[in-house]
Amino acid sequence: MIALLARFASSRIFWPIVMLLVLFLINVIAFPGFFTITIRDGNLYGSLIDILRNGAPTLIVAVGMTLVIATRGIDLSVGAVCAISGAVACSILLGSSDPGNPGTVAIAILTALAVGLVCGVWNGFLVSVLGIQPIIATLVLMTAGRGVAMLITEGQILTVTSPPFKALGAGFWLGVPVAVYIGAAVFILAAVLTRRTALGMLIESVGINPEASRQAGVRARGLLFAVYTFCALCAAVAGLILTANTMAADANNTGLFIELDAILAVVIGGTSLAGGRYSLAGTLVGALVIQTLVTTVYTVGIPPIATMVFKAAVVTVVCLLQSPTTNEALGCFRRKLALRSGKGVAAA
Repeated sequence: MIALLARFASSRIFWPIVMLLVLFLINVIAFPGFFTITIRDGNLYGSLIDILRNGAPTLIVAVGMTLVIATRGIDLSVGAVCAISGAVACSILLGSSDPGNPGTVAIAILTALAVGLVCGVWNGFLVSVLGIQPIIATLVLMTAGRGVAMLITEGQILTVTSPPFKALGAGFWLGVPVAVYIGAAVFILAAVLTRRTALGMLIESVGINPEASRQAGVRARGLLFAVYTFCALCAAVAGLILTANTMAADANNTGLFIELDAILAVVIGGTSLAGGRYSLAGTLVGALVIQTLVTTVYTVGIPPIATMVFKAAVVTVVCLLQSPTTNEALGCFRRKLALRSGKGVAAA
């Protein structure tokens, strides 16, 4: 049992899980009914459901960001892609004579996803073909993307009325928010593609040593293309959920700072910014930590303006706990436990 606990303590998701449990404890103390889930009109409601629903866009973007970071890259344009996809969908619905028609909604969604795909191809082209550093290449779209969204919306906030489209962000299916299903589907898809195929190993090899992987026959250019395209596609999906939740396309605020939340979720989950090994499970926990942080701010009564400071403090604590010095200290502690358990067995 001790050996099992020591092995779990050495895993990359140990401290994120501890932090998540601490946040749950704080919320329970501040609000005893935090874990209460009620059923109204056949749908589930409660703080935990809100965390899952509101955290779905961050999780979706973080999944794509995990694969990008694993290749030793970064994508700062995901927030802009969210704004673009939402602007495209709302502009199509607003220009339609029947925005509530499922066919029209499907066209709007598919068009928005196609535009997001183009954004990913653009980022992949700059990084893999032109060889521009990822932080610079994606900064281009981060800067220009919201300008593109402003052009699409003509500088206005587009408000639409379309029940089928609203279901993406605020709808329920079998009592569970639709956004949760979408987030779970994206996570499972990424997990299957990276674990059931050689894709995950190839991503790690490119992230650890791009030159060695190239000499081993890995087509790094095509891999980078695919990874950045997938990340932008994830951002487009998240943008549709965010836009559908408010039923308005706001080029300035849709997906604002979501790139930072996604990167934080990835780092909290134990994925190294230096590339190489990554953890989608850790990213899932990290996304839950980020969203629970936001919920805790409102539950405890911390002013919303201090949300970023509170978030930064918690993230700093998690990163310090994951530092090499902390891991070394934990390693010494585990060895002492193993030594004591061994002496106990010998004495018995």
